[in-house]
Amino acid sequence: MNVKDLLNLKGKIIAVSGGAGFYGKSIVEGLAEAGGTVIIASRNLKNGQDVANAFRLKGLDVHSMQVDQGDHKSVLSLKNNIYDTFGKLDVFVNNAVARPMKKYDDPMQNFSESMRINATGMMDIVREMCDLIGESGGGSVINISSMMGMYGPDLSNYEGTDMGNPPPDYFFHRAGIINLTRYLARVLGKKNVRVNCVSPGGLFNNQPERFLENYCKKVPVGRMANNDDIKGIMVLLASDAGAYINGENILMDGGMNA
Repeated sequence: MNVKDLLNLKGKIIAVSGGAGFYGKSIVEGLAEAGGTVIIASRNLKNGQDVANAFRLKGLDVHSMQVDQGDHKSVLSLKNNIYDTFGKLDVFVNNAVARPMKKYDDPMQNFSESMRINATGMMDIVREMCDLIGESGGGSVINISSMMGMYGPDLSNYEGTDMGNPPPDYFFHRAGIINLTRYLARVLGKKNVRVNCVSPGGLFNNQPERFLENYCKKVPVGRMANNDDIKGIMVLLASDAGAYINGENILMDGGMNA
């Protein structure tokens, strides 16, 4: 098959949790640009609709549906809504993450809330979406982790800034999703569902100048990620071009941790 056909997502129904967020918008855009029909699954329906409308003005097939990842009934409603509207699901991008904790010594109830959404809720939505993909004949799941799920924090990046230390729950959950990827790849193979993970480095978002200086000098390509950097790997893993990639975690950090 021609490589352009392998990478073509036309006819694929794709759901992206947290698709109205910072990295989520880039993921949605890339998958839609490759021909996919993409559903933004967001807790804030208006935000999702606004993003979807902006993409549709560019000629992209993007839709919005509401989901609260911490609410099982909401997750089931999303699953049913996808099936009723499109009749199947081919790809799920597990991208949503909540940030209840802000620093190391936050109250433990903030850690507990993070567990409720980012662990229990995340497993709930992944399992329901995987069931729908399996019932649709198989497809691909792409978990979004972070390089912070693979390495401890480089605190020198924050020297000279008032950003503070990153919160511990993020490292805990991002690490867990990497090994969950391997587990799911084994368990779901019989349903023809591939499961992979992408661990991005930092995405440029007008961070303080000192942080950018500290960070970028450690990256061989000399910069943070931009909005286009994640698109290609997402299309690869969602498409037939990635049909023999399964159970992998792909670090996308510009060589920072090479």
